[in-house]
Amino acid sequence: MSASSATRQPAKGIAAWWQALPFSAVFLLFFLIPLALVVMVSFWEYNEYEILPAFTWANYADIFQGCGSLTDNGDLCVTLSTYLSTLKFCLIVWFITLVLGFAVAYFLAFHVQSATMQTALFVLCTVPFWTSNVIRMISWVPLLGRNGLVNQTLMSIGIVDTPIEWLLFSDFSVVLAFVHLYTMFMIVPIFNSMMRIDRSLLEAASDAGASAWQSLWNVVIPLSKTGIIIGSIFVITIVMGDFVTIGVMGGQQIASVGKIIQVQTSYLQFPLAAANAVILLAVVLMIIWALTRMVDIRKEL
Repeated sequence: MSASSATRQPAKGIAAWWQALPFSAVFLLFFLIPLALVVMVSFWEYNEYEILPAFTWANYADIFQGCGSLTDNGDLCVTLSTYLSTLKFCLIVWFITLVLGFAVAYFLAFHVQSATMQTALFVLCTVPFWTSNVIRMISWVPLLGRNGLVNQTLMSIGIVDTPIEWLLFSDFSVVLAFVHLYTMFMIVPIFNSMMRIDRSLLEAASDAGASAWQSLWNVVIPLSKTGIIIGSIFVITIVMGDFVTIGVMGGQQIASVGKIIQVQTSYLQFPLAAANAVILLAVVLMIIWALTRMVDIRKEL
């Protein structure tokens, strides 16, 4: 019996490796190799005409040039200012999407009793994803523009005398577009975590005299932590690298790390853009690492 099981063990091992091979090949071809190429190119030299495969730290030095001190106007260097601007958008969008996503997920999970209605409302939340991001962004222009519907309405009812300029091509419009585009990435994982909460825990909390807010704070939020962290990772990573939304809704006037990389690639400064991408990846990985310290996602899933 033992000899038989011993002879079968290698076969199981080989079968497991064969099963993992396709996924490993996809991961290697579409993630590890491109990432290695980006890191490699970030250390190459370049000029106006060509890329030279020669090792240099000049690209990273150029990115952080002048960051050791303040400028003559008392400002930070371009790189640090851009990262702070990107992190500002990231933090604001994360907070708003978290509040909205948690509220929507809580309503769907605990206040909608019918599974059919839950499905219908959940599908309704996905309606904006039936068209492209660019179209959804452009749809805000006739609403928020100087002669848009919002300004015309406010002027017609006498709230304002002149059009409000900051509704479009501003930080406000960028944040609004981000929230519109990416709140769903927060709703889905939080809703998934809430649906796994044992309802008897809420009944026990209520029987113990806990109010609705106490049950929310002490039961629902801790047990939804995995979904909150996953949703936060989705939103933060997307916003950190986004350049289309900031370009369109910011009127090409607001800087972001993704926008700088896009401009550098358009000028064929690929090594410099690759160096910026590596730094951005390092920052995002540090944020993800900090978030994953709060909960063991693999254990909770």
